[in-house]
Amino acid sequence: MIMAEKNAKIRHQGRVSQTLIYLGKLFRMLVFQNDWKVLPMSAVIAGLVCFVVGANLFKTMEGTLMGSFAMACICIWNGFFNSIQVIVRERPIIKREHRSGLHITAYVAAHMIYQAFLCLCQTVITLWVCHIARVTFPARSMFFSNSVIDLGITLFLITYCADMMALMVSAFVHTTTAAMTVMPFLLIFQLVFSGGFFSLSGSALKVTNFTIAKWGLTALCSQGDYNSLPMVTLWNTMVKMENVEYDGLKPVSQALNTIKEQNMQDELLKWSGTQNQNAKYDFSPDNVKKCWGFLILYIFVYSGIAVISLEFIDRDRR
Repeated sequence: MIMAEKNAKIRHQGRVSQTLIYLGKLFRMLVFQNDWKVLPMSAVIAGLVCFVVGANLFKTMEGTLMGSFAMACICIWNGFFNSIQVIVRERPIIKREHRSGLHITAYVAAHMIYQAFLCLCQTVITLWVCHIARVTFPARSMFFSNSVIDLGITLFLITYCADMMALMVSAFVHTTTAAMTVMPFLLIFQLVFSGGFFSLSGSALKVTNFTIAKWGLTALCSQGDYNSLPMVTLWNTMVKMENVEYDGLKPVSQALNTIKEQNMQDELLKWSGTQNQNAKYDFSPDNVKKCWGFLILYIFVYSGIAVISLEFIDRDRR
């Protein structure tokens, strides 16, 4: 009789109460079950990327495109790694507690709040590492007085969106092995269809609209004022061809010497940049708001699908 009354109380707990209970459990796991290890890992990854591409980030077109792509990859990796196993590893427990009165919306909401905290910490760590590595942040900002805040919002949304995608996958699969098998495929899909490095057309180009990488890369390039930056590819190519001879002459070398003598190198780099501008990377608040809007939309879509999937967990016989 007493057990029945206790079960009745548990069964009738509200969603808010259940959310707080599970949120407390998740934060205890962060402290006592080494879930905190994702934070120093994000610092290491950010440090490696800054070492490789940080020197030219937000300084040249090529450096900004490559650096923004790398930053988006950092965020996507962090988000995937945060939650790809969190639901599947306790699937039997969820099934049992769901039959005892667990609200799936409360369970997923607790994870969303907890994962938002992790993503925020990872964003702060990434920006801090960039600062330590002396990465040059954009001189102009769009929404706040400091461009670092603008970038921080973008990095957070990319990370959190990837996190919710991984949470959705974790709600679908039935083993941790399956979850870790799917994760590399998702990452490769994001990289290939980011729309930044591979020349895509037709249906493949339309697919980019459904990737996190595309909207993250676009927002970062826009915030980095991509279209106003110099492009160095032409100059670097000319330098490589400096010793090429034609009829006993070195025309490229002569052209380089003339440019240097007349101090026209900066003008050439700027001119080269104007010939390679991309409208989707304009320094425009509307561009960035659009990217943020899609990322926020996908956050709710992924979390909603996770809820729907777990609502049918009682039917799982595997």
